[in-house]
Amino acid sequence: MAKKKALQILLVEDDAFLANIYKTKFEMEGFKVTVAENGELGLKEANKKRPDLVLLDILLPKMDGFTVIEHLKEDKVLRDVPVIMLTNLGQKDDVEKGLELGADEYLIKAHFKPSETVDKVREVLKKYNIE
Repeated sequence: MAKKKALQILLVEDDAFLANIYKTKFEMEGFKVTVAENGELGLKEANKKRPDLVLLDILLPKMDGFTVIEHLKEDKVLRDVPVIMLTNLGQKDDVEKGLELGADEYLIKAHFKPSETVDKVREVLKKYNIE
């Protein structure tokens, strides 16, 4: 039986410690993870690799997550890539803005363990029939 191709996650996160925790957890779960430490790099990586899903922080150097998702959703090739905002900005306005811009989920880092984040990613991928 052919081995399934590992799903590609793009993690846009400027906190190296946190990025490493998430990267390790996702790789243990069989995902392939690319980390970008700022919004500009995140956009470049998305264009280069067309990931299966983007995990996107909001407070980022060079370009914030809201701007990144706007660019992703305007791009013909990338607009259908699911995006999960993964941030500590929990204000109602931020959540609404993230969802209005096209995020599939909005997760507050402090409320979700990495394993729960993996579960949310799987749920979103399933909605898109990406498994």
